[in-house]
Amino acid sequence: MKKYLRIILEVLLGLLFVAASVLAYVNWSGKRHAIVEVGSVSQEMEELDKDLKDAEEEVKQLKGELEGLQPRVFQLDAVKAALSGGQVLQDMEALYKGGKIEMTAERQAGIGALRMLAIGAEDPNTVAAFTKALEMAQWKNRLDTVCAAQNALAAAGQKVEVLSECRNISTAKPKEAPKHDFHWGYEGKEGPEHWGEHFPVCGNGKKQSPLNIVAPFEKSKAKLAVNYKMGPLKMLNNGHTIQVNIPPGSTMSVNGMTYDLLQFHFHRPSEEQINGDYSAMVAHFVHKSKEGQLAVIGVLLQYGKENPAIKTLWANLPPKENEEYAPDKIAFDPSTLLPKELGFYHYEGSLTTPPCTEGVDFYILKTPSQVSKEQVGQFPYKMNARPVQQLNGRKISEG
Repeated sequence: MKKYLRIILEVLLGLLFVAASVLAYVNWSGKRHAIVEVGSVSQEMEELDKDLKDAEEEVKQLKGELEGLQPRVFQLDAVKAALSGGQVLQDMEALYKGGKIEMTAERQAGIGALRMLAIGAEDPNTVAAFTKALEMAQWKNRLDTVCAAQNALAAAGQKVEVLSECRNISTAKPKEAPKHDFHWGYEGKEGPEHWGEHFPVCGNGKKQSPLNIVAPFEKSKAKLAVNYKMGPLKMLNNGHTIQVNIPPGSTMSVNGMTYDLLQFHFHRPSEEQINGDYSAMVAHFVHKSKEGQLAVIGVLLQYGKENPAIKTLWANLPPKENEEYAPDKIAFDPSTLLPKELGFYHYEGSLTTPPCTEGVDFYILKTPSQVSKEQVGQFPYKMNARPVQQLNGRKISEG
């Protein structure tokens, strides 16, 4: 009996020892896990402390920048207070509306700036003024106005693509601003179907060119006359077409209003259609009046005999892009490209290239000139024509 009791006691002592060992391990494991967690929290606290110090440093830097801007804010507030009555704005708009001062793209942008200061960017007429300035701006020699209008529209919260050239002079330089250099062309992502994404008038305008010229026609009372003169040949390959720049002295007139011939250039095939049919090419003669009104004479070039005027031009094509080329002792008379008859189709349209400015009078001559297939093939651009646009209720007249 004593033997069995001893065995039982030994078993119980063994169980108690195991239980004590398990409890000791659990206690040790818990403490170890707690130590690890405390270490992890301590590391996170160190990282948060570092982030907090960095944030405090950025806040100090921003405070310094704000203090530097404070004088400009006071100046701007003073200007806005002086214009808040709206009297200056009303006087300026009255002068332009009364025709006492010619409204130019730069002045239109100035009106927009006054409205922004006097009324605010949320005013619909502010946005409309800058949009109008953008439409009025003549590309290349009005880049400053285009930039001013685009930057102002962007500042007013309007969705507009700001040209890379304009971003370089913009005062707003957000961090990591996306860079989008849009080089418009005639195919792919640079093609006409994408122009409106970067030049709003190209996509939203209601009087765009070119058109498919079809009947019915109204009778035009306009009388078209040209007085082109021979002068030194100056040519430019601008990366989109071949352009011939004209020295002062060549003009056209419509009902007594005179326009100076600035340049003419070519499109292949013709941009205009006649009853749905294209011509091999078209020459656009671009004119401008003293009041700034643009007018274009379009001469359709159909396949036929060799054209002597084209032969002269093609023999003196510029050797480099974007550099005006003036060959020695070569003179040219623009009238040699015109047909004898000046009957025309007239409509109000736009530039056929970005920024697609509207308010351009088109006179497409009914009588085409001829050009040989070889000469068409020698033109450096296989395709540089914008597709025809919607008529949108416009009337086409003939004269």
